Amino acid sequence: MGRAFEFRKARKMKRWSAMSKAFTRIGKDIVMAVKEGGPDPDSNSRLRAVIQNAKSVNMPKDNIERAIKRASDKSQGDYKEVIFEGYAPHGIAILVETATDNNTRTVANVRSYFNKCDGSLGTSGSVVFMFDHTCNFKIKGEELDLEELELELIDFGVEEIFEDTDEDDDGNEVKSVMIYAPFESFGKIQSYLEENNIEILSSGFERIPQVTKKLTPEQAADVEKLLEKIEEDDDVQNVYHTMEEASE
Repeated sequence: MGRAFEFRKARKMKRWSAMSKAFTRIGKDIVMAVKEGGPDPDSNSRLRAVIQNAKSVNMPKDNIERAIKRASDKSQGDYKEVIFEGYAPHGIAILVETATDNNTRTVANVRSYFNKCDGSLGTSGSVVFMFDHTCNFKIKGEELDLEELELELIDFGVEEIFEDTDEDDDGNEVKSVMIYAPFESFGKIQSYLEENNIEILSSGFERIPQVTKKLTPEQAADVEKLLEKIEEDDDVQNVYHTMEEASE
């Protein structure tokens, strides 16, 4: 298996486990999608993707509809996507994706987390090159021939396709298929899956480290302290790093 498979396996249960945090994140995604392409998911592919993601974390339909309605209100402020780059202790590169309506607040908060945990906030471009920007899709895998699907999608730049498993609310194993490709392939792959009536369970973007660094348990604890502080911030959407993580 490739890097995307190992990356997903290691992060699967580690990040975004708190339901309230996931709802907050998706709520901002809805606002940005509606501001960009309007409130109709039929004509707004980005909004369709966010709604799929909302359903995948069991966000109630009423919550989704209210979020779309609020986002359509002209008085609703917009969120700006801002990336922060820096280093944690022991030479671990960190990339932070935020969605903020107050950049001054977010900059001050993120800088304080790095300073308090013996890290250093870097300049734009200082670590982003260490990560591959990818898109991903989780689709229903029943009756799908993975080799055939990979051949169909190879022209869209798909790099990895593999089976994945999760547990439903009753503890039963549920199988799905994960697709990973470069960031810019998202629209073409989304269109292909929709046109061929392949159900998309969720989709998104991730930054996969090109190289990871193994730390001692004590060193890893220093890095985790910083990661936890960053991830608790309401403006933070995603955090990526180059520390080698144990698979869950």
